[in-house]
This record gives sequence, C-alpha cells and structure tokens, in this order.
Amino acid sequence: MKVVSKINTSLQDWADLFLKVLDKLPLTLFMLVTSLFFALILGVIIAIIRIQKPPILYGIATFYLSFTRCTPLLVQLFLVYFGLPQLLLVFNIDINSWNRLVFVIITFSFHTAAYLSEVIRSAYLAVGTEQLEAAYSVGMTYTQALRRIILPQAFVISLPNLGNNIIELLKDTSLAFSIGIIDIMGQVRIILGNNHGMGMFEIYVVISLVYWGTCILIEGIIGYAEKVFKKGRVSLSK
Repeated sequence: MKVVSKINTSLQDWADLFLKVLDKLPLTLFMLVTSLFFALILGVIIAIIRIQKPPILYGIATFYLSFTRCTPLLVQLFLVYFGLPQLLLVFNIDINSWNRLVFVIITFSFHTAAYLSEVIRSAYLAVGTEQLEAAYSVGMTYTQALRRIILPQAFVISLPNLGNNIIELLKDTSLAFSIGIIDIMGQVRIILGNNHGMGMFEIYVVISLVYWGTCILIEGIIGYAEKVFKKGRVSLSK
C-alpha cells in the first residue's frame, strides 16, 4: 500500500508540474507569434533592400545583418532593455514605463528578421527574374509583381527554412526570463526557487518535453502547409 501511495503521489507531482509549466505556454506562444509577425515584415523589407541594393539603405542593412548575426541574442536583449531607454532619453523620450514584454518582442523581432531576410532573399532569387519580366510584360508594377507573383512563390520555397527559424525563435524565447518575463522558463525558475518537492532533473525533463512537443506541433503545421501549397490546393496569387 505504501508503494502504491508513493507512486500515486509521484504521478500527481508530475501532473501538477506539467500544469504549472503549461500555464505559461500561452505567453511564450504570444511572444513567438508576435515577434515572428514583425520579423517577417522587416525580413521582407531587408531582403528587397539587399536585392535592389540602393546605396545608403544597402549599407545600413548590411551593417544591421552583420551586427545581429555576430552578437549573442542575450546581449542584444540587454542592449534593448537597458540601452534603448537611455538612448531615447537624450531626445526627451521616456519609455522606462513600457512593459518588459515590448522590449522582448522588439529584440526577438529584429534578431529573427536578420535570418529571415536571408531566407526570403534566397527564395526570391530562386523564383527567377523571368517571372518578374513576365509581370512587367503584362503591365504590372514592381510592387504588384512582388505581391501577386514573386513573394507567393518565394513563400512556398522558403517554408522549410522558415519552419527551422520559427523553432529557433521558440527556443530563443527562453531568454525572456532574464529580464523578468515569467514565461515557461521563468515559471521553472520560480518552481525551483519555491522547492515544490521535485528535483531539478525532473523539472527540466518536464520543460524539455513541453518545448519538444511544441516544436513537433510547429513542424507538423509547416509540413502540412508545404503539402497544401505544393499541391496547388490554395491559390497563392490571389
């Protein structure tokens, strides 16, 4: 009876731990989706700048990519969180009262956009200039050609790499707790601090399973999207 009671208690502890971690999963997913949205917009803009090569903007974009890809994300997060308010105070703009989540999303968006821009640029080039010339021949402007022909095809081509970057972004969100955001990683730190009766190993097993399961879900969504778009079930040109 004592053995059965011990097993039941252990299972209950595991279940409670999973529920505590999953309670903060919506916040992690919110950071992921919001950062990805802005990163995609910025990534497209940077990719187009890198392709068209306007002198001044191309230099700025190249510097931005070099800095972002060659410095740790944690350093970038601290620069934005601690440095941006100090910089803007020079112009009498006080953002110290902003929610910490805003600084996290800004950092993750700019960091991820640097990698997505290269994914989008390579996919754009893979579509080929013939598509653009064909669009010009029927009277489309460059913007219309991008929206109706180039970017939809580039999106399908970039899906596998886009999925990889989404998964990387999900793992990057674990750094948000370093400035006080209580996401699933921050929740784990609280659990460890409060010592709820489970060892450190068990707690990190749980959080690993949560991240792993979420990544599998993302891979499934991206894989399904690839099949749907490649089979032509959805018209991308509309």
